[in-house]
Parts: sequence; structure tokens; C-alpha cells
Amino acid sequence: MSVPATETRALAARDQLTLALDRAAGARPIEGNRLEHHPDSPRALNAMLAAIAAARRWVHFENYIIRDDATGRHFADALAERARAGVRVRVLYDALGSFGTSRRYWRRLVQAGVEVRAFHPLLTRHALDLLARDHRKLLVADGAWAMTGGLCIGDEWAGDPARGRRPWRDTMIAVSGPAAAALDGTFARIWRRAGAPLPPDELDADPAVGGDSTVRVVEGVPGRARVYRAVELLAASAAERLWITDAYLIAPAPLYASLLDAARSGVDVRLLVPGTTDLPVLRNFTRVGYRDLLRAGVRVFEYQGPMIHAKTIVVDRRWARVGSSNLNVSSLLTNYELDLAAECEGLTEELARQFRHDLASSQEIVLQPRRMRLPPRLAAGIAPDEADAPHKRSGYELGAVAVVALRRVAGGLRRAIAATAALTCAAVGGLLVVFPRIMGVVFAAGAFTLALAFGVYALERRRARDSDDG
Repeated sequence: MSVPATETRALAARDQLTLALDRAAGARPIEGNRLEHHPDSPRALNAMLAAIAAARRWVHFENYIIRDDATGRHFADALAERARAGVRVRVLYDALGSFGTSRRYWRRLVQAGVEVRAFHPLLTRHALDLLARDHRKLLVADGAWAMTGGLCIGDEWAGDPARGRRPWRDTMIAVSGPAAAALDGTFARIWRRAGAPLPPDELDADPAVGGDSTVRVVEGVPGRARVYRAVELLAASAAERLWITDAYLIAPAPLYASLLDAARSGVDVRLLVPGTTDLPVLRNFTRVGYRDLLRAGVRVFEYQGPMIHAKTIVVDRRWARVGSSNLNVSSLLTNYELDLAAECEGLTEELARQFRHDLASSQEIVLQPRRMRLPPRLAAGIAPDEADAPHKRSGYELGAVAVVALRRVAGGLRRAIAATAALTCAAVGGLLVVFPRIMGVVFAAGAFTLALAFGVYALERRRARDSDDG
């Protein structure tokens, strides 16, 4: 029986997309996995604690933020207990993301037998390392079970029902099967960047098939743009829907253009971003591009609950992407990130269902016509669902809201950004006029420091290339 020509062309296009994604992401499809979607942050934290408690050989734990608060101490207790039981426990944290965590916290883990490393310490002779942060979130138990996504370790993600504080909305994916061992391999590679490598017997896991899902483990490495290329390719391939949830969306120009092109071609493009954010200044930059997006047909929603910290993409009914990467230059080009790209209709539908659920607690941003030929202004459209209990913001979130409110009073978003830049330039100019010699010395010192940093970096890259050639 012959296959219809249209079906043959569709299969060929599908295979070409798969091959292109493999090359763009620097990853290969891994079959035979069971994927478990965790859109509820407290339950995800509990699942991680349960996995730590069940580990028998080793625990590999990596996160950008590990706080010394009630949630962080729960994890410290669980990790310390496993280490005392003879399980090999290794913890890797980012020195910048976990800057506020006390030395006492890490010392307690070390005393229990946990090996702890800080990624790219802030006091370093490699100045450029300060830009390359370990933004990944990963837990691996015995090489057979892993969890990754966007969730950090802190009370923001756990919430506090007694005080009326709802947890931040985040997304994690638990993986059972061969892909868990692949995720463990990514931990081994970044662990080696912070010190001695893992012993060989800590990488010998060979987990059995856990399900029928196919995933690709995408490692974001500075300068490689793997996640960037994969996301652009997925956006360009969308034919029906492209639904994106992102915590700190400041899309680079090519990716921004991909969203516009997809919407103009009839794809249902929707963006879900925080209405309240822990980094208020980024919200201004996110909103700058709203008008062009809305004019192209993109629908933009701002989440009205607590901070939404998830990083997910749903493409048609085939592809799902979950990970640590935000759609901004820092995540896509300079940080170490970790994403899963799943070719799994089940996970895709679960993420789509959660996306719709989040929209019920969001406001849609629309263009509101104005008189006198003025450009349309942004306005709230759909009101949030009142069924959810009101969220009592923490002091940290209230501070973020206050900053946003002050910026709104100051004027439009573009004007606020331009005014900030103007004041900064005026201040620098004034200092140059009043203190020309001092400022000259400051600029000269900065220039020499940058020259030294770039020179050291160039030498190290040359040595690395020579060693690779040898």
C-alpha cells in the first residue's frame, strides 16, 4: 500500500526538524523515559526531599539559589542525613545566586560529610567568569531519577499558608529512565569546572526504561547558544500554537522577530509573564516590546498571583520545553543553563492545561485606542479569576511592587528608561567636570583592568586550544 504524497512530505519535514533540533541543541533524542510534571512548587520541593531520602548511592544537587531559610534548612537536614548514612552527597551552588547564604549553612553540610562547591566565586582573577553564572536547577538520585526546571530552594517557593503567602508558581519535571543518567552526566561536567572530577563509579548508572517519552537534554554553555538556537528553531516550526511562560522575558532581536513572524502567519502566539516580579527594572524592559507584539497578533498576559518563575514553551501538540533558561541574553548566551526538550504529546498537553489554568489568574494586555491620533496605550483586558484566595505579599514582594508603582507614577515605560539613562549620563558628566583627575584615574583603572582580563582570557583560550589539538 503506497503512502500518500502529502503524508510523505509531512514525515520528511518532521524528520528534518528533528535533525535540525539535534544539531542546534547539541543533543540527541533519549527514548524510554517517564516524565512527571510538577507545576506546584511546594509539592515539587517535597518530591525532591523524598528523592534525597530514598537515595542509596549518591545525591547530586545543583542550584542557582539555595537560601539559609526554613526551606533551605529542610534540604540541609535531608542532605546531611544521607551523608551521615554513607551516601555520597555533592552540592554545587552559584556564588552570586546564593550570595546571601551564610557560611554557617555550608559549614554545617561539610561537617556532615557533604562535599560542597561554589561555582565561580566572586573573588577571582578571572573577571569574565563573573558574567557566566550557574543558573541551572538539578537534583539526581543514584543516576536513575532526576528533577530539573526553574525552581530554586527558598521560602518563596514553599509559601507560608499560615501567613497567607502563596508560593511562587514554578515548573519542574521529574525524569525516570535513561535521560536521568544523561542529566547526571551534565552534573559531572559542570562539577568538574568547579574542581576535581567525579569518581568513575559515580557515573556508572544504567537505569532501565521508565516510560515511552523521548527527551533531549540541552546544556546551555556560554558562547554556544544551544538553548537560543533550539528555541528559535521551535518558534520557527510552530504551525498551530506557541505558548511561552517566562519569568524574565527580554527576548533578543532575532527571537523577538520570530515571535512576530509566527503571529503574523496565523500561529496562536501567547506570552505569559509576571505581573509582579522580584526584579522590577526588568519588567520595564519586558513591557517596552508589548505594542509591536500586540499589533502583530501576539496575546500577552500578566500573571496576577505571586511571582510566576516558570520557564516553559509549548509548540503545537508535539514539543514541550522546560528548564532553567529565561528568554533573555543572560540565559541564552552567557549562563550555564539546563533545559529539557520533550517530544511528548502527554507532557505537551499537561503544560498546555497548566498554561490555561494560569491564564485564569492573569490579565490580558490589550491596545486601547486613543484620540487625537495618539498611539494606542496599553491597558488591562481580562480580569483575574477571583476564585483563588488572595495572595498576601511578603515584604520582599511589596518592595518590588512599590518600585513598579513609583516607575508608573514617573511616566511611560520608555520615558522612565530614557530618564534613568539621561540622569546616569548627566551624573557621570558632572563628576568628570568637578573631579576630572579622579575620574580619569577611575576610567584608566577600569580600562587597564578590562585589558588584563581580556588578555588573561585570550591566553587561557589559546592554551585550551593547544591542549585540545595535542
